[in-house]
Amino acid sequence: MSDLLKGKRGLIMGVANDRSIAWGIARAMAGAGAELAFTYQGEAFGKRLEPLAASIGSDFMVDVDVTDDASLDAAFGQLGARWPTIDFVVHAIAFSDKSELTGRFLNTSRANFKNSMDISAYSFIEVARRAHPLMVENGGTLLTLTYQGSNRVVPNYNVMGVAKAALESATRYLANDLGPEGIRVNAISPGPMKTLAGAAIGGARRTYKHTDMNAPLRANATLEAVGGTAVYLASDAGACTTGEIIRVDGGFHILGMPQAENL
Repeated sequence: MSDLLKGKRGLIMGVANDRSIAWGIARAMAGAGAELAFTYQGEAFGKRLEPLAASIGSDFMVDVDVTDDASLDAAFGQLGARWPTIDFVVHAIAFSDKSELTGRFLNTSRANFKNSMDISAYSFIEVARRAHPLMVENGGTLLTLTYQGSNRVVPNYNVMGVAKAALESATRYLANDLGPEGIRVNAISPGPMKTLAGAAIGGARRTYKHTDMNAPLRANATLEAVGGTAVYLASDAGACTTGEIIRVDGGFHILGMPQAENL
């Protein structure tokens, strides 16, 4: 895979630390020859990101708040000033109030519902709108991250399941809108992973263990596996793949119930 993305440039949004799914994707893409830029939100995340970006030869980092139009405009303005065209964007951004990622979905607050949908789903549309002018000349790839809680009930995932369902639907609609211009839009759906975001969900350790014990491959997704999938989707090998939800979960999504030994 060392040359699959040679000569391609792209933006990675959402690296929190070296265990982030976004970082696994960035590392794989850099290893495949891509040149990368990064966004972060706030000084604390910027300090964590800087040495990671430097480790793969990137010095391009932009602070952005995806709920603020002016911030997004400024970030993509800087990106366009440096690179007139880009080949891909990875959107790995989601948020919900941690206090509502436990207990009953029934108790979701109006404020957190709106905020979760805005950051976790609508922001992908805003990002696509601004990436579009940088891709319209040569085509490109937009990638986002989802989870099977979008279409099946996962304890404690709550409002994030609804937000991810909206995100997956947005992926399909964007794929149809942008397809005539050679822009592909896909989502990757890993199983539970030991990330900062995953740890915020109630019962995360039990969910991780359950998937690990019952998935057909008897394993959860790895950063390397998710990164490799992203490389494929952003490469010329993925030229005819769009509007898809690509599952990287050890096959867990095919099950109707746990394995016999775990019933």
